[in-house]
Amino acid sequence: AGSPWSVEDILTEDDKQDRVPLQKLKLLGESEELRGLLLNPHLRQLLLAVDQAEDKSSLMKKYMQEPLFVEFADCCLRIVEPSEKENVLPE
Repeated sequence: AGSPWSVEDILTEDDKQDRVPLQKLKLLGESEELRGLLLNPHLRQLLLAVDQAEDKSSLMKKYMQEPLFVEFADCCLRIVEPSEKENVLPE
């Protein structure tokens, strides 16, 4: 009972395929674009509401209709899953 738990203890096989490696999550903290978005008080309020909500799924569906929230989500995805084009070195 007193042993520390890990993320592996709470993830199902389906969850594991959607897992983002820690090194990619650290890139979020290094993004100036993301930091700029997080300065917006309205976005901060939306994120706080999602964090505190019991039914996060339905609230996320609602917020994905908000352009600011979509901009935030897109920014996060570009950081952790850059498109193939962005991974190609210029010739």
